[in-house]
Amino acid sequence: MCLAIPGRVVELAAGQNQVGVVDVAGVRRKVQLGLLADDMPETGDWVLIHVGFAMSKISEAQATEQMHLLSMLGERELAMEEVRGYGQDEHATPTAATVTPAVNSAGISKRATEN
Repeated sequence: MCLAIPGRVVELAAGQNQVGVVDVAGVRRKVQLGLLADDMPETGDWVLIHVGFAMSKISEAQATEQMHLLSMLGERELAMEEVRGYGQDEHATPTAATVTPAVNSAGISKRATEN
């Protein structure tokens, strides 16, 4: 199961439009902030992250609650593995092409990068 995981924006990436560095339980990764362009996160803000994209801004209390819920569901470690897996390359940031679902001729959805 893929769930959103909370992270704190610790840096806005210089020279990279709408990209921030987010700390998730001590793991720092670049994430795409463009989906929040109407209310762009700033350093210190908390966001919910899914597949390398910040999906919404949340409070610190909501972030703590979300991590607790992930732990209760037994999903915390799986979520942390996901975070460790993206943004490892200094210049790699998620793009729509890497996460846009595609549907094959049988109507089965798969990632566009698997086409």
